[in-house]
Amino acid sequence: MRLKHKVIVLAVLPLVAAVAAIAIMVAVQARDLERQQEVVLNEAMLVAKRAELQHYVQLAQTSIDHLYASGRDDEATKNEAKRILNEMNYGDDGYFFAYEISGLNIVHPRQSELVGHNLWEKHDSEGLPVIQRLIATATSGDGFLQYKWNKPSTGKETAKLGYVVRLDRWGWVLGTGIYLDDVEAVRNKLRDQMASRIAATVLGFTVVGIVAALIVFAGGMALNLSEHQLADRRLKGLAQRIVTSHEEERTRVARDLHDGLSQLLVSVKYHLELAKERALAGRDDVAEHIGKGLDGLGVAIGEIRSISYNLRPSLLDNLGLPAALQQLLDEFRVRTGIVVDADIAKVDLSADAAGATTLYRIAQEALTNIERHADARHVRLTLASGRGTVHLVIADDGRGFDTARIDYPRSGGIGLRNMRERIEHHGGQLAVNSMPGHTALRAVLPCPNAKKGSVS
Repeated sequence: MRLKHKVIVLAVLPLVAAVAAIAIMVAVQARDLERQQEVVLNEAMLVAKRAELQHYVQLAQTSIDHLYASGRDDEATKNEAKRILNEMNYGDDGYFFAYEISGLNIVHPRQSELVGHNLWEKHDSEGLPVIQRLIATATSGDGFLQYKWNKPSTGKETAKLGYVVRLDRWGWVLGTGIYLDDVEAVRNKLRDQMASRIAATVLGFTVVGIVAALIVFAGGMALNLSEHQLADRRLKGLAQRIVTSHEEERTRVARDLHDGLSQLLVSVKYHLELAKERALAGRDDVAEHIGKGLDGLGVAIGEIRSISYNLRPSLLDNLGLPAALQQLLDEFRVRTGIVVDADIAKVDLSADAAGATTLYRIAQEALTNIERHADARHVRLTLASGRGTVHLVIADDGRGFDTARIDYPRSGGIGLRNMRERIEHHGGQLAVNSMPGHTALRAVLPCPNAKKGSVS
């Protein structure tokens, strides 16, 4: 084999292998992220549906409470309660049902043919005794049960999440449920989107590999040390693209999870509609239902803000690193009660969004470590710039640790080792000094365009 062919082969094979390895790694990591997102989204939606079901059942109990609390157990009183429950429908497939402890159905507005029949022996397609399980769940106080039932709008057996309670004096089990086919639809949509993105990413890596191979073939004889250095920089840029894509994915998940709270908002809407109906009817309990609706709305707003901020603080994108750090410190102070001193200069990192994200994540992880492990009473954070660099210093008066052994290997945190890797990727440095009573973390990031400020 001629020398130029050897040079080309030796240059191309490692490049192709590296691109293939990175493509496989990205595909594996993306699929793992897909599974994690599916679990998080599924749990978030189920939590929202459980809260919605509790609101609905509480509403049904409130609607018949004047009858149940009266102490009357005559048939006229019970028939009035049945009438009220039969009229309380919501959506296309939302209704309330009631059974006697023996399994006799007494309320079922969407399948009226079941009323008056004992369904104790009714089983679903999996052979499970549905009514027996519902009554046992209400008796145990667990309340929530997943089972299968015919969906009124389609007539097909569909997975359903139910919530039931007992009315002991009347010997009733009262409940409602939400069909879960929409949860599965969202999961399938997320799975399809991730699969298409993984395919596009792998295709992109393949195209990059082919183009790089052609370039190497075209200029193989001119390959030299400077070209090796250029390839190394390109690979580093490729790795940074993976980190950047991860941050972008977190932002997208934050927006997607907002939709998971829509069920809670449906509950709020239902309360407000009920309040409107009570107001038009001249009832005196309008304020109670408006209050419940507002309470639910407050919970929804709080959930949206909490999820969005944990995944990606909006201040970091809108107002920059100094404002995001100040909010992070304010929340840390309120949450922990630790005294916090801050000296945050107006450093402009708008031209280096990745660098600002890295400094924010380092501060976030450092404060988390202090909260969980340091037993500190005082924390000081300094952000300043000078001589073409940005300095972030976080110090506390806690117990300290052995910097040669501690690496914060906890899931969910970026860890001391990854702190170094992330900031060194930007050409920066991370130093940690610790002893009992004083621990200081200093991150230095090159940023020639940063506004000048004193460095503490």
